[in-house]
Amino acid sequence: MKKVFIVSLGLFSLAQASLSFADNANGKNLYTQRCSMCHGTDIKGTGPLAHKSTPPTPDLTTATFKQRLHDYPGVIVSSIILRPNGDLIPRTLRENGVKVAPHAWSVKDFRDLNQYMIGVISNNR
Repeated sequence: MKKVFIVSLGLFSLAQASLSFADNANGKNLYTQRCSMCHGTDIKGTGPLAHKSTPPTPDLTTATFKQRLHDYPGVIVSSIILRPNGDLIPRTLRENGVKVAPHAWSVKDFRDLNQYMIGVISNNR
C-alpha cells in the first residue's frame, strides 16, 4: 500500500509539473508583438523605438539587470503590470504612431513571457 501511495504521489507530481511549464512559443509571440519594438529581438534595448523614449530602453542582458532578476524574480512581470515609469510605454508608442492592439493578459501569458525573456537573458553572456 505504501508503494502504491508513493508511486501515485510521484505521478501526480509529474502531471502537475507538466501543467505548469511555460509555453515558450506563446512567450516569444507576446514578446515579439508587444516588447521587441523597444527592447529588440535580443532584449538589449535595440528595437526601433529604443532611443525614442526618455529614458531610453534598457539592455536587459547586463550583469546589473541579471542581478536584479536574481534578487527579484518577479521584476519582468511587475514591470508590465505596475508600469513603474508611468505612461512611458503608451506615450512612446503614441508619439511614434505605433498601434498595439489591447491584450487581456492572463496569468499564463505572464508566465510564458517571463520564462521566454529569462531564457533569452540567460543565454546572453
